[in-house]
Amino acid sequence: MITMRRRRLLAAGAALAATTQMVTPVLAQETYPNKPIRMIIAFAAGGPTDVVGRLLAPRLSEILGQQVVVENKPGATGNIGTAMVADARPDGYTILFSASTMAMAPALYGPQLGYDPVNGLAAIAYVASVPLILLTPMDGAKSTAELVAMLRKDPGKYSYASSGNGGMIHLASYLFAKRAGGDALHVPYRGSAPGMVDMIAGRHGFQIDTLQSSKGFIDGGKVRVIGVAADKRLPQLPDVPTIKEATGFDYAINTWYAAYAPAKTPRPIIDRLNAAFNQALKQPDMVKKADELAIELVNSTPAQAKAFYDGQMAFWDPIIKESGAKPE
Repeated sequence: MITMRRRRLLAAGAALAATTQMVTPVLAQETYPNKPIRMIIAFAAGGPTDVVGRLLAPRLSEILGQQVVVENKPGATGNIGTAMVADARPDGYTILFSASTMAMAPALYGPQLGYDPVNGLAAIAYVASVPLILLTPMDGAKSTAELVAMLRKDPGKYSYASSGNGGMIHLASYLFAKRAGGDALHVPYRGSAPGMVDMIAGRHGFQIDTLQSSKGFIDGGKVRVIGVAADKRLPQLPDVPTIKEATGFDYAINTWYAAYAPAKTPRPIIDRLNAAFNQALKQPDMVKKADELAIELVNSTPAQAKAFYDGQMAFWDPIIKESGAKPE
Protein backbone atom coordinates (compact mmCIF):
# COMPACT_ATOMS: atom_id res chain seq x y z
CA MET A 1 0.00 0.00 0.00
CA ILE A 2 2.74 2.47 0.97
CA THR A 3 4.81 1.52 -2.07
CA MET A 4 1.84 1.92 -4.44
CA ARG A 5 0.91 5.30 -2.92
CA ARG A 6 4.51 6.50 -3.26
CA ARG A 7 4.59 5.50 -6.92
CA ARG A 8 1.38 7.43 -7.56
CA LEU A 9 2.78 10.54 -5.86
CA LEU A 10 6.00 10.32 -7.88
CA ALA A 11 4.04 9.92 -11.12
CA ALA A 12 1.84 12.89 -10.25
CA GLY A 13 4.92 14.99 -9.45
CA ALA A 14 6.55 14.08 -12.76
CA ALA A 15 3.37 14.98 -14.64
CA LEU A 16 3.16 18.33 -12.82
CA ALA A 17 6.81 19.10 -13.61
CA ALA A 18 6.28 18.33 -17.30
CA THR A 19 3.19 20.54 -17.37
CA THR A 20 5.11 23.36 -15.68
CA GLN A 21 7.93 23.08 -18.25
CA MET A 22 5.42 23.40 -21.08
CA VAL A 23 3.47 26.28 -19.54
CA THR A 24 6.37 28.45 -18.34
CA PRO A 25 7.76 29.36 -21.82
CA VAL A 26 4.24 30.04 -23.06
CA LEU A 27 3.52 32.34 -20.12
CA ALA A 28 6.87 34.09 -20.60
CA GLN A 29 6.01 34.75 -24.23
CA GLU A 30 2.48 35.94 -23.42
CA THR A 31 3.80 38.51 -20.92
CA TYR A 32 6.71 39.65 -23.12
CA PRO A 33 8.18 42.14 -22.58
CA ASN A 34 8.21 42.60 -18.82
CA LYS A 35 11.58 44.34 -18.49
CA PRO A 36 13.76 46.72 -20.57
CA ILE A 37 15.10 45.54 -23.94
CA ARG A 38 18.70 46.16 -25.01
CA MET A 39 19.01 47.22 -28.64
CA ILE A 40 22.61 46.77 -29.71
CA ILE A 41 23.68 49.09 -32.51
CA ALA A 42 26.77 47.59 -34.11
CA PHE A 43 28.21 50.97 -35.12
CA ALA A 44 29.44 54.14 -33.45
CA ALA A 45 27.19 56.79 -31.94
CA GLY A 46 26.28 59.54 -34.37
CA GLY A 47 26.66 57.45 -37.51
CA PRO A 48 23.78 56.75 -39.95
CA THR A 49 22.81 53.43 -38.34
CA ASP A 50 22.82 55.01 -34.89
CA VAL A 51 20.66 57.92 -36.09
CA VAL A 52 17.96 55.60 -37.46
CA GLY A 53 18.13 53.27 -34.45
CA ARG A 54 17.73 56.14 -32.01
CA LEU A 55 14.77 57.49 -33.98
CA LEU A 56 13.07 54.12 -33.54
CA ALA A 57 13.98 53.35 -29.90
CA PRO A 58 11.57 55.75 -28.11
CA ARG A 59 8.73 54.77 -30.43
CA LEU A 60 9.38 51.08 -29.77
CA SER A 61 9.46 51.80 -26.03
CA GLU A 62 6.02 53.37 -26.20
CA ILE A 63 4.55 50.55 -28.28
CA LEU A 64 6.06 47.71 -26.23
CA GLY A 65 5.45 49.31 -22.83
CA GLN A 66 9.08 48.76 -21.81
CA GLN A 67 12.13 50.91 -22.36
CA VAL A 68 14.26 50.02 -25.37
CA VAL A 69 17.79 50.94 -24.30
CA VAL A 70 20.29 51.68 -27.09
CA GLU A 71 23.86 50.43 -26.63
CA ASN A 72 26.53 51.15 -29.24
CA LYS A 73 28.99 48.30 -29.75
CA PRO A 74 31.10 49.36 -32.76
CA GLY A 75 34.08 47.61 -34.26
CA ALA A 76 35.14 45.20 -37.00
CA THR A 77 32.59 46.57 -39.50
CA GLY A 78 29.74 45.76 -37.13
CA ASN A 79 30.90 42.24 -36.28
CA ILE A 80 31.51 42.88 -32.57
CA GLY A 81 27.96 43.97 -31.85
CA THR A 82 26.50 41.32 -34.14
CA ALA A 83 28.44 38.49 -32.47
CA MET A 84 27.33 39.79 -29.05
CA VAL A 85 23.68 39.44 -30.03
CA ALA A 86 24.22 36.06 -31.68
CA ASP A 87 25.66 34.81 -28.35
CA ALA A 88 22.92 36.35 -26.19
CA ARG A 89 20.03 34.46 -24.58
CA PRO A 90 17.22 33.98 -27.11
CA ASP A 91 14.60 35.60 -24.89
CA GLY A 92 13.87 38.81 -26.81
CA TYR A 93 15.65 41.11 -24.36
CA THR A 94 18.78 41.59 -26.48
CA ILE A 95 18.23 42.54 -30.11
CA LEU A 96 20.44 43.89 -32.89
CA PHE A 97 19.97 46.94 -35.09
CA SER A 98 22.45 46.84 -37.92
CA ALA A 99 23.10 47.86 -41.51
CA SER A 100 23.92 46.57 -44.97
CA THR A 101 27.53 45.74 -44.12
CA MET A 102 26.12 42.65 -42.36
CA ALA A 103 25.53 41.14 -45.81
CA MET A 104 29.13 41.88 -46.80
CA ALA A 105 30.81 40.64 -43.63
CA PRO A 106 30.65 36.88 -44.42
CA ALA A 107 32.60 37.28 -47.67
CA LEU A 108 35.03 39.77 -46.11
CA TYR A 109 35.83 37.86 -42.91
CA GLY A 110 35.21 34.23 -43.81
CA PRO A 111 35.91 31.84 -40.89
CA GLN A 112 37.03 34.77 -38.70
CA LEU A 113 33.53 36.26 -38.72
CA GLY A 114 32.77 35.18 -35.14
CA TYR A 115 29.16 34.08 -35.67
CA ASP A 116 27.07 32.03 -38.09
CA PRO A 117 25.62 34.56 -40.59
CA VAL A 118 22.97 32.12 -41.83
CA ASN A 119 21.83 30.33 -38.68
CA GLY A 120 23.13 32.49 -35.83
CA LEU A 121 20.47 35.19 -35.99
CA ALA A 122 16.71 35.41 -36.44
CA ALA A 123 15.49 38.26 -38.65
CA ILE A 124 12.91 40.53 -37.01
CA ALA A 125 12.30 43.22 -39.61
CA TYR A 126 13.79 44.87 -42.67
CA VAL A 127 13.31 48.46 -41.55
CA ALA A 128 14.58 51.00 -44.05
CA SER A 129 16.41 51.57 -47.30
CA VAL A 130 18.56 54.57 -48.24
CA PRO A 131 19.53 55.15 -51.89
CA LEU A 132 23.10 56.22 -52.49
CA ILE A 133 24.01 59.34 -54.47
CA LEU A 134 26.97 60.15 -56.72
CA LEU A 135 28.92 63.30 -55.84
CA THR A 136 31.75 65.22 -57.49
CA PRO A 137 33.78 68.31 -56.55
CA MET A 138 32.41 71.58 -57.91
CA ASP A 139 35.27 71.82 -60.43
CA GLY A 140 34.96 68.13 -61.40
CA ALA A 141 32.60 66.17 -63.66
CA LYS A 142 29.27 67.94 -64.09
CA SER A 143 27.25 64.84 -65.03
CA THR A 144 27.36 61.09 -64.62
CA ALA A 145 27.99 60.67 -68.35
CA GLU A 146 31.01 62.99 -68.13
CA LEU A 147 32.39 61.09 -65.14
CA VAL A 148 31.95 57.75 -66.91
CA ALA A 149 33.83 59.12 -69.95
CA MET A 150 36.68 60.26 -67.68
CA LEU A 151 36.96 56.83 -66.01
CA ARG A 152 36.97 55.08 -69.38
CA LYS A 153 39.51 57.41 -70.95
CA ASP A 154 42.03 57.24 -68.11
CA PRO A 155 41.49 54.06 -66.06
CA GLY A 156 43.13 54.37 -62.66
CA LYS A 157 43.84 58.10 -62.98
CA TYR A 158 40.95 59.18 -60.75
CA SER A 159 40.34 58.15 -57.17
CA TYR A 160 37.36 57.90 -54.85
CA ALA A 161 37.09 58.14 -51.09
CA SER A 162 35.29 55.72 -48.80
CA SER A 163 34.54 55.31 -45.11
CA GLY A 164 36.72 52.19 -44.90
CA ASN A 165 37.83 49.02 -46.66
CA GLY A 166 35.04 46.58 -47.41
CA GLY A 167 32.22 48.94 -46.46
CA MET A 168 29.19 49.87 -48.53
CA ILE A 169 30.70 53.10 -49.91
CA HIS A 170 33.89 51.32 -50.97
CA LEU A 171 32.15 48.44 -52.71
CA ALA A 172 29.40 50.57 -54.24
CA SER A 173 32.09 52.85 -55.71
CA TYR A 174 34.09 49.88 -56.99
CA LEU A 175 30.97 48.45 -58.63
CA PHE A 176 30.10 51.80 -60.22
CA ALA A 177 33.56 52.12 -61.80
CA LYS A 178 33.40 48.55 -63.11
CA ARG A 179 29.91 48.90 -64.57
CA ALA A 180 30.97 52.19 -66.14
CA GLY A 181 33.66 50.25 -67.98
CA GLY A 182 36.51 52.07 -66.26
CA ASP A 183 38.60 51.90 -63.12
CA ALA A 184 39.45 54.16 -60.19
CA LEU A 185 41.75 54.13 -57.18
CA HIS A 186 40.21 53.47 -53.76
CA VAL A 187 41.35 55.68 -50.86
CA PRO A 188 39.83 54.63 -47.50
CA TYR A 189 39.22 56.98 -44.57
CA ARG A 190 37.89 56.60 -41.06
CA GLY A 191 34.44 57.87 -41.94
CA SER A 192 32.99 59.45 -45.05
CA ALA A 193 33.30 63.11 -43.96
CA PRO A 194 37.15 63.27 -44.09
CA GLY A 195 37.05 61.77 -47.58
CA MET A 196 34.45 64.31 -48.62
CA VAL A 197 36.70 67.14 -47.42
CA ASP A 198 39.55 65.82 -49.56
CA MET A 199 37.24 65.44 -52.57
CA ILE A 200 36.17 69.08 -52.18
CA ALA A 201 39.88 69.97 -52.24
CA GLY A 202 40.17 68.21 -55.60
CA ARG A 203 42.03 65.10 -54.43
CA HIS A 204 39.32 62.67 -55.61
CA GLY A 205 37.21 62.46 -58.73
CA PHE A 206 34.00 61.31 -57.06
CA GLN A 207 32.40 59.91 -53.93
CA ILE A 208 29.31 57.79 -53.37
CA ASP A 209 27.42 58.44 -50.15
CA THR A 210 23.97 58.95 -48.66
CA LEU A 211 22.04 62.21 -48.76
CA GLN A 212 21.88 62.02 -44.97
CA SER A 213 25.69 62.05 -44.63
CA SER A 214 26.43 64.59 -47.37
CA LYS A 215 23.52 67.02 -46.98
CA GLY A 216 25.60 69.67 -45.21
CA PHE A 217 28.19 69.68 -47.99
CA ILE A 218 25.45 69.82 -50.65
CA ASP A 219 23.53 72.65 -48.96
CA GLY A 220 26.77 74.56 -48.52
CA GLY A 221 27.52 74.38 -52.24
CA LYS A 222 30.71 72.41 -51.64
CA VAL A 223 29.88 69.38 -53.79
CA ARG A 224 27.73 68.59 -56.82
CA VAL A 225 25.17 65.76 -56.88
CA ILE A 226 25.23 64.24 -60.39
CA GLY A 227 23.40 60.92 -59.99
CA VAL A 228 21.12 58.79 -57.84
CA ALA A 229 21.79 55.06 -57.40
CA ALA A 230 18.11 54.11 -57.44
CA ASP A 231 15.39 52.91 -59.81
CA LYS A 232 13.71 56.32 -59.70
CA ARG A 233 14.58 59.91 -58.86
CA LEU A 234 14.48 61.03 -55.25
CA PRO A 235 11.74 63.47 -54.23
CA GLN A 236 14.41 65.39 -52.33
CA LEU A 237 16.53 65.71 -55.52
CA PRO A 238 13.95 65.85 -58.33
CA ASP A 239 16.33 67.40 -60.87
CA VAL A 240 19.06 64.78 -60.41
CA PRO A 241 18.75 61.83 -62.83
CA THR A 242 19.31 58.25 -61.80
CA ILE A 243 22.60 56.70 -62.87
CA LYS A 244 20.69 54.32 -65.14
CA GLU A 245 18.93 57.27 -66.82
CA ALA A 246 22.26 58.94 -67.48
CA THR A 247 24.30 55.95 -68.59
CA GLY A 248 22.01 53.11 -69.60
CA PHE A 249 23.70 50.56 -67.31
CA ASP A 250 21.87 49.06 -64.35
CA TYR A 251 23.01 50.49 -61.04
CA ALA A 252 20.65 50.70 -58.07
CA ILE A 253 22.47 50.30 -54.75
CA ASN A 254 20.93 51.03 -51.36
CA THR A 255 22.31 51.01 -47.89
CA TRP A 256 19.73 49.50 -45.53
CA TYR A 257 18.86 48.84 -41.90
CA ALA A 258 17.33 45.79 -40.23
CA ALA A 259 16.69 44.26 -36.81
CA TYR A 260 17.63 40.79 -35.59
CA ALA A 261 17.40 38.59 -32.51
CA PRO A 262 19.48 35.59 -31.43
CA ALA A 263 18.64 32.36 -33.22
CA LYS A 264 16.04 30.20 -31.43
CA THR A 265 14.19 33.22 -30.07
CA PRO A 266 10.57 31.96 -29.79
CA ARG A 267 8.42 32.87 -32.76
CA PRO A 268 5.75 34.68 -30.70
CA ILE A 269 8.46 37.06 -29.43
CA ILE A 270 9.82 37.61 -32.96
CA ASP A 271 6.29 38.37 -34.16
CA ARG A 272 5.70 40.79 -31.27
CA LEU A 273 8.90 42.67 -32.08
CA ASN A 274 8.12 42.67 -35.80
CA ALA A 275 4.69 44.19 -35.15
CA ALA A 276 6.27 46.86 -32.92
CA PHE A 277 8.83 47.85 -35.57
CA ASN A 278 6.18 48.01 -38.30
CA GLN A 279 3.92 50.12 -36.08
CA ALA A 280 6.77 52.50 -35.19
CA LEU A 281 7.60 53.00 -38.85
CA LYS A 282 4.05 54.19 -39.57
CA GLN A 283 4.01 56.96 -36.98
CA PRO A 284 3.63 60.39 -38.69
CA ASP A 285 6.63 61.98 -36.99
CA MET A 286 8.81 59.03 -37.99
CA VAL A 287 7.60 59.26 -41.59
CA LYS A 288 8.29 63.01 -41.67
CA LYS A 289 11.82 62.64 -40.31
CA ALA A 290 12.57 59.81 -42.73
CA ASP A 291 11.40 61.92 -45.67
CA GLU A 292 13.76 64.71 -44.65
CA LEU A 293 16.71 62.29 -44.66
CA ALA A 294 15.71 60.43 -47.89
CA ILE A 295 15.12 57.25 -45.89
CA GLU A 296 12.56 54.87 -47.38
CA LEU A 297 10.76 53.08 -44.55
CA VAL A 298 9.86 49.44 -45.19
CA ASN A 299 7.22 47.25 -43.53
CA SER A 300 8.13 43.58 -43.65
CA THR A 301 7.45 40.19 -42.13
CA PRO A 302 10.30 38.24 -40.48
CA ALA A 303 10.30 35.89 -43.49
CA GLN A 304 10.64 38.81 -45.91
CA ALA A 305 13.46 40.29 -43.80
CA LYS A 306 15.32 36.96 -43.84
CA ALA A 307 14.87 36.53 -47.61
CA PHE A 308 16.14 40.07 -48.21
CA TYR A 309 19.24 39.49 -46.05
CA ASP A 310 20.01 36.19 -47.78
CA GLY A 311 19.62 37.86 -51.17
CA GLN A 312 22.00 40.66 -50.21
CA MET A 313 24.66 38.18 -49.07
CA ALA A 314 24.37 36.38 -52.41
CA PHE A 315 24.59 39.67 -54.33
CA TRP A 316 27.72 41.01 -52.63
CA ASP A 317 29.70 37.78 -52.27
CA PRO A 318 31.10 37.62 -55.84
CA ILE A 319 31.66 41.39 -55.99
CA ILE A 320 33.74 41.32 -52.80
CA LYS A 321 35.80 38.37 -54.03
CA GLU A 322 36.41 40.07 -57.38
CA SER A 323 37.40 43.35 -55.73
CA GLY A 324 39.91 41.72 -53.40
CA ALA A 325 38.57 43.87 -50.55
CA LYS A 326 39.98 43.06 -47.13
CA PRO A 327 38.66 44.22 -43.74
CA GLU A 328 40.65 46.81 -41.84
